Amino acid sequence: MKIGIIGTGNIGGTLIQKLSAVGHEVIAANSRGPETVPEHLLKHGVQAGTPEEAFAGAQVVILSIPMSAVPQYRVLAQGMEEDATLIDTSNYYPGRDGADFLEEGTVESDWIQGQLGRPIVKAFNTIGPVSLAGDGSPDWVDGVIALPVSGDRPADVERARRLIKDMGFESHYAGPIAESWRQQPGNPAYGTDLNLTELSTALDRADRERAPRLRDLFVAAVTERMSGDTRSNPPARWGVQLSRLLYMD
Repeated sequence: MKIGIIGTGNIGGTLIQKLSAVGHEVIAANSRGPETVPEHLLKHGVQAGTPEEAFAGAQVVILSIPMSAVPQYRVLAQGMEEDATLIDTSNYYPGRDGADFLEEGTVESDWIQGQLGRPIVKAFNTIGPVSLAGDGSPDWVDGVIALPVSGDRPADVERARRLIKDMGFESHYAGPIAESWRQQPGNPAYGTDLNLTELSTALDRADRERAPRLRDLFVAAVTERMSGDTRSNPPARWGVQLSRLLYMD
C-alpha cells in the first residue's frame, strides 16, 4: 500500500521502519521539512516528503503527532480520497498537552475526528516504541501482542488490522470511535502488551472515570524515577510492568 506517515518521533519513526520493511511504499513527513527526516529512516525505499506529498494519493495516512497539531491537517485530510484510511495514534497527557486542552471526559479520537472532518481509525496508541519495534511475530512471554483498533467504517478498520498483521502483531476490533476511550491511557488495554484473549478482557474492564487518575499516577511515577541525582533510564519493559501494576486489577 501507499502510506503517508506524518511524524518521525518514537512511534511514527518505528512505523516508518516497520511498514517499509514489509514492502509498503512509505512517504515520511513532519512539520519541519523533508530535510529533517532522520537519515536512518530512509531505508527500504522510504522517501522524505512534505505533509502535502505524504497525503497525496495515499491509501493510508498515519498521524503520529501531538494532539495540538492535529487541526492544521484538516484541509489535507478532507482532500483525501473518500475510500482512503486515516489513522490516529495519539494520546492525551495533560502535563504535556495542557491541562485545559481537552474537556474532562472527552473521547480523544472523537475530538480528532471532529477536528479533521472525516472518519478516522484509532490504532497503534497502546503500544510503546520498544515493543512496537520488536521483530515480526516476536517470542513474547505472554504470546504475540494484540493491538486494539477502533473505527466507524469497516473498510478502514480492516485496512488498519492488515497493517498490524503485516508487522507481526494480532489485532482486535475495539468498537466505534465513540468507544475508543477504552484504549486511552489509564485503562487496562493501554501500555500493557496483552495477547488477544487478554486484550478482549481488558477492553471490557475499561473504566472511564478511573482511567485519568491512573494515567496521572503513571506519569508521577515516571517523573519521580527520572528526577534527582540518582535518575536513570528505566529498563526497556519497565513501563509495561508499571502499566500492568496500575491499570490491571
